[in-house]
Amino acid sequence: MSKNKRDIAAYWRANLRLMAKLLAVWFVTSYGLGILFVESLNRFNLGGFPLGFWFAQQGSIYVFVVLILIYARRMDQLDKEHGVD
Repeated sequence: MSKNKRDIAAYWRANLRLMAKLLAVWFVTSYGLGILFVESLNRFNLGGFPLGFWFAQQGSIYVFVVLILIYARRMDQLDKEHGVD
């Protein structure tokens, strides 16, 4: 395997690791907080709504948008690190 192919493989490994971490956060937020722990979270209110309901309806969407921004910023850094910017 040439150095170039190794560099490309390292770049994609870093990319996939980042995506896996961000998708895990989104999964925990949307599925865990919006479905599994909804009854426990509903004891608290956010903006007049039960917290579990808020996460199921709005929170997971907000988290997803923030994760997109984190992904874009981190990918810019990875592109520079691996010379593909």
